[in-house]
Amino acid sequence: MSAQRRLLSPNRWYFQHGPIDLIIQADGDQACVSNAHEQAWGKFQDVLPTLVEELPVLRKAVQAQANNPLNGAIARMMWEACAPLAKASITGHDGFITPMAAVAGSVAQSLLACYQQSGVTRAWVNNGGDIALHLTAGTSSRIGLVSDIARAWAKAPGAQDLLDGELHVTSQMPVRGIATSGWRGRSHSLGIADSVTVLAMTASQADAAVTLIANAVNIFDARILRQPANQMRDDSDLGERCVTVAVPALPAHLVAQALANGHACAQDLHAQGLIHAVLLCCQGQFEYAGQEACLA
Repeated sequence: MSAQRRLLSPNRWYFQHGPIDLIIQADGDQACVSNAHEQAWGKFQDVLPTLVEELPVLRKAVQAQANNPLNGAIARMMWEACAPLAKASITGHDGFITPMAAVAGSVAQSLLACYQQSGVTRAWVNNGGDIALHLTAGTSSRIGLVSDIARAWAKAPGAQDLLDGELHVTSQMPVRGIATSGWRGRSHSLGIADSVTVLAMTASQADAAVTLIANAVNIFDARILRQPANQMRDDSDLGERCVTVAVPALPAHLVAQALANGHACAQDLHAQGLIHAVLLCCQGQFEYAGQEACLA
């Protein structure tokens, strides 16, 4: 299957190729924006084939302090985002991480480079909720937050209260990447968070970090259904590690403990300068770490 694209509205495009779905918007001089969109489209067509060539290595655990073994620009970006996290000294983390933890954010980050040029004042590339931002001086972006996608889907179409809040990112902030993960998402999670949203310097870094934090929002309870990842998908990079399949309503104190575990992991990453802020959500309870100025 070849890459496809569709114009959604002026200066807003949808790109799709296999499992990759991007929504891209840009503002600025019309000629510059149009040129950037064409550059991004040309670049996008090689993204999936190039990543597939290196999948065997991308599915292997990153070794701490090792040299980057990958060749492609996006593959190398994935590895670099995960390398600082390949250590067991982070709270709630055993050191295991593969470059695949940063794949969506890295794809978004790579395409964003096409828009970081004169005449484009603002742009974003959204890859399934992992967002790379381009903000020039004086610009900003608002990002809607939905903490529990299952609850949102259950509401009537057109409901006005789907959002639980907003993030406001300005050009003065050291934030150009946002990523969200949870047990209901496209990727498997070891934790029970409905959602964890991380703000970081790049989408690649945010994607890697949010994977760890969402995994750490966890407790051990027999009512939580888990299954080996390779039984869910035989090519999973997680192998026999058990991923979350279903989470029943849990007592409030257990939810609070799971969030506290995730918060401790997030605090570690924030203290190391790897993330700017994070919002953790589980069964109606919330925790926050980092710079609260991002919450609108």
